[in-house]
Amino acid sequence: MASDLVLPGQPIPLPRGPVPKIGRGIYEKDSQIRASLVGVPRFEGSNLVISRVRPQPPAPNSVVLGAITRLSPLQALLSITVVDDVPLPPGEEFTGVIRSQDVRATEKDKVRIGDCFRGGDVVRGIVISLGDARSYFVTTARNDLGVIFATSEAGATMEPVSWQEMRCPRTGKVEKRKCAKPEGIP
Repeated sequence: MASDLVLPGQPIPLPRGPVPKIGRGIYEKDSQIRASLVGVPRFEGSNLVISRVRPQPPAPNSVVLGAITRLSPLQALLSITVVDDVPLPPGEEFTGVIRSQDVRATEKDKVRIGDCFRGGDVVRGIVISLGDARSYFVTTARNDLGVIFATSEAGATMEPVSWQEMRCPRTGKVEKRKCAKPEGIP
């Protein structure tokens, strides 16, 4: 059995052999074993269980996901909702700041925040430090960091075209973004 994170209601892949006993965090429906908690299934003796994953506040080098909430010429504000692959409870989001010098590793002086992010974009970043009392400093200065989900003006989910452009599949219009390299592509 792989050690993959499962979500509530998601079927749990079982190893070959006898069906394990159902423990906490797991239930059976329609003769399929499913998760009732977010977590990684594991065996405790002969019982298959899922322990509740406790969210932690961001720390330096934590990978975070969040939505852009506000833009200014020098920075973008990020509402952090996922820390190290663990979703935060509703209403317990953290605030991140992506400064213009932290958007990419090269040509930092040529970065225009408005050409990299738009309000509502979902961004993957890494916490570089604890900022002031209200926020964390976040960077997108790696190929795998940046916008992972954006909606066009026409309301369609945009597709990345290059590391700095996304296209609306409905209208064909290209908009500038600092795109994250999709996972699984060498």
